[in-house]
Amino acid sequence: MRPAHLIRVLDREFTSTRQGHHTPVMLWGPPGVGKSQMVAQIAARHGTPMIDIRLSQMEPSDLRGIPFRVGNKVEWAIPALLPNLEYHGASGILFLDEITSAPPAVSAAAYQLILDRRLGEYEVPEHWAIFAAGNRQGDRGVTYTMPAPLANRFSHFEVDTHLDDWVAWAYAHEIDERVIAFLRFRPELLFDFDPTHNPIAFPTPRSWEFAHRGLRKFEDDPDLLQGALQGCVGPAAGIELNAFINSLDRMPDLDAILRGEEVPVPREIDLQYAVAAALVGRAIRAQAEPDGAAKIGHILAYAGRFPQREMGVMLVSDLHRAIGNRLFEAPAFGNWAQSISDLMLYA
Repeated sequence: MRPAHLIRVLDREFTSTRQGHHTPVMLWGPPGVGKSQMVAQIAARHGTPMIDIRLSQMEPSDLRGIPFRVGNKVEWAIPALLPNLEYHGASGILFLDEITSAPPAVSAAAYQLILDRRLGEYEVPEHWAIFAAGNRQGDRGVTYTMPAPLANRFSHFEVDTHLDDWVAWAYAHEIDERVIAFLRFRPELLFDFDPTHNPIAFPTPRSWEFAHRGLRKFEDDPDLLQGALQGCVGPAAGIELNAFINSLDRMPDLDAILRGEEVPVPREIDLQYAVAAALVGRAIRAQAEPDGAAKIGHILAYAGRFPQREMGVMLVSDLHRAIGNRLFEAPAFGNWAQSISDLMLYA
C-alpha cells in the first residue's frame, strides 16, 4: 500500500482507540521505506507521545518486568518504558519496532501485550494505539519468522514506495529541490534495493534524505561531493546525482519566470525536471510574500509552455500537493486548465 494511504489507515486506527475499535497494525517493508517515520508522523499530527520500543534489543524480562518478593508472594516491577497514565498521558502510540528481528522468547513475551493489552498486572491505557514494524525475511536483515499466534494478533500492511508521496513529503520537509528534480527525472532510483547483492549503500526514501544532507554539507567542495553522495545512495546513483547537479548551471532564470517574463523552456529533459521542481519550491516560499499570488500565477503560465504538456501537468500536480487548494484561487489556473483540457479528457 502506498504511504499516503497507509498514513490514513494509521490515523484512523489511532483515533479508533476512543471508540474501542482499535486493531494493532503491523507494517512490513524493506529497510529505508519510512515505516517508523509514518508512525512518528501520526504521533506528531495528534501531538501525542510515541514510545518506541526496539524489541530486537530486548530480553523477555525487559517487557515482563523483574520479579521481587513481597511477603510470601512474588510480584513484578512494571517496566517504566511501557505506557503509563501518570507519566505518559491518557493517549499515545506504543510502537514495537524491529519486531521481526526480536528473538522468539521476546516475541512470546509480546503476545499478551499486543492482543490482550496487558502483561500480568500491567494494562495498556485504554486510548493507546499499538503499531509494529519489521523487515521481511528476504530483505537481508536479521529476521525471524513471525509465529502464527503473533501474526494473528495484527492487521498487516506492506509498505510500497511511491514517488508522488515521497515528493509531497520532500517539499514539506524542505528537501533540496535538486534531489527532488533528479528523482522526477530518474523515478526508478527512489528505491533500488537488490538483497541478492547485499549492498551497503543503496537508494531508498531514507537514504535520499541523507543525500540531501550531504549536498548541503559538501556542495562547496566538488572533490568531496560525489563521494559523499555515493556514501548515501550507492556508487551508481551517487554518480548520476552528481552529474545531474553539475548540469544545472544551464538552468533558466527562475526569478525572471516569477516576474512573468518570457523565459524559454529548456530543451533538455533533465533541465525541464529541474525547473519544475525548483518552481514548486519557489511557490511554497512565495505563499508568505505579498505578491505570492502573482508569482504562482506566473508559474502556472510557465507550466503551459512546456513542449511535453505532461511535464506541465506534473508541475501543477506537485504544486497542488504542496500548497493545497490555494492554487485554484489563482486566476491563471483556469487558463492553464483550459489549455490542457483535451489532454485530461483523453487520459
